[in-house]
This record gives sequence, C-alpha cells and structure tokens, in this order.
Amino acid sequence: MQAQAIDDLLPAARVRRRVTVPLADGTPALFHSFDGLVDGREHLALGLGPQPADDIPLVRLHSECLTGDVFGSQRCDCGPQLQEALRRVGEAGGYVLYLRQEGRGIGLYAKLDAYGLQDRGLDTFAANRQLHHPEDARDYRCAAQMLFALGIKRIRLLSNNPDKVDQLAAWGIEVVERLSTGVYLTAHNHAYLSAKVRLARHDLELGDAQC
Repeated sequence: MQAQAIDDLLPAARVRRRVTVPLADGTPALFHSFDGLVDGREHLALGLGPQPADDIPLVRLHSECLTGDVFGSQRCDCGPQLQEALRRVGEAGGYVLYLRQEGRGIGLYAKLDAYGLQDRGLDTFAANRQLHHPEDARDYRCAAQMLFALGIKRIRLLSNNPDKVDQLAAWGIEVVERLSTGVYLTAHNHAYLSAKVRLARHDLELGDAQC
C-alpha cells in the first residue's frame, strides 16, 4: 500500500495521556491512552524497559482475554503469554499494546458462546463461524495508529501469529524481526492451540505433546 493511500485510510491518532503505573512486581509501566483510534475502543500501550540501543522497540500486540489474563483460564494461552510479554519487553525495552479485542474481536459473551460449541466438538474457528462471526475479527489498524502516535515505524514483534506481521506491514509498520513466545500447553488448550497451528499458521512447536 502506497504511503499516500495509508495516510488517506488511516487517520492520525494522538497520545491522550501518559501515566506511570507500577505493576504487580513493582516494575514501572508508562500507560498511554489515545484519541482518534479508528474503532473507538479504549486500547492501551504500556511502555516498559530501557530505550533500545538501535531504537527498534520490542512490541507485543496482546488482544484482551478476560478469562485468561484475569482469571487464569487454561482454555487458552493468553495469560502466560501476557506475563511473558511484560517480562521480555521490560528487559528489551518497548511496548505491550493491550488491545480491547476480546475473543479474537467477537466480544466476551460471544466467546463464551463459542466455548459452548467447542465443548460439543467444534474447533475455535468453526465455533465462530457457527455463531455467524468471522474466524478472526481483529483489525490491527488501531495498533498501527498507536505505534505511529508513539513515533514508531520499525519494530521487533513478539508474536506467533503471522497475520499480525501482514496487517502491520499493510499499514506502514516495518517488522524487522518476529520473535516467538513460549508454548503454554495444558490438558485444556491442546485442541485450541492445535487449531491455531493447522488453520491460522501460528508458529507453535506442539510436536506430539500430550497432556
């Protein structure tokens, strides 16, 4: 996509406020809120760690997961991924973008409905389709807006999901390197993680692991 086309389709956002908040372990995080995000949601950017020597920050796009992030659900790997991201970004220097896109963008109640269908044998993507939702409704334009508002055009991306690389590149963010997260396999999320590998090209080395 040409630069002018990006400018036309992706309006500029701006940082609304910066507030330092100590996290559970005492690590200071600089929370950023924004005005002008295309989806109107209250996304956050947490600035962590030192300034990278090469000015290319490590960035994690983390979609909100109330069940995993807050309650420690083992049906997904979201909670452990978030904790890993906070640690690794804090060490390397960069940002965790906390995106309010629950359930791959379909919302909390619909995600719980999808869980019910998964209990009856559907995979996570088929369950979304059965509920007349996209398999993955997330739109990372807002993440690109946030990065531009922070003055960032080149990043290292902490993710197993190649779609994040593709979407960010389409909106003018250069991903110079993609680093994988750990694999957080449980007896309750094996089918979920396997579906992400088979159907959405996620970079997860599950091998023949059984739980």
